Amino acid sequence: MPRRRRVPQRTCICCGAKTDKRNLVRIVSDPDDKVVLDLTGKLNGRGAYVCDSCRGSTGRLRRGRLERSLRTKIAERDWNVLLAEIRSRPE
Repeated sequence: MPRRRRVPQRTCICCGAKTDKRNLVRIVSDPDDKVVLDLTGKLNGRGAYVCDSCRGSTGRLRRGRLERSLRTKIAERDWNVLLAEIRSRPE
């Protein structure tokens, strides 16, 4: 009998829901302390995951929670760009 592959599970930093890694959006703090959206899921750096329901709502993704997860400070300009990228990405 073939062995079933294990599907990686990750936790959303907003609501705490655990789901498959491919159903979440990854946000990465790269080694240069720049915070970017990781569409491939393979960029180097510390990552945090956000689910689709938290991406759509304006108040659920909090800057302080993301900064704590990524262990870095996010500049105001970078925060606004990141929010725009997250919200414009199709679900």
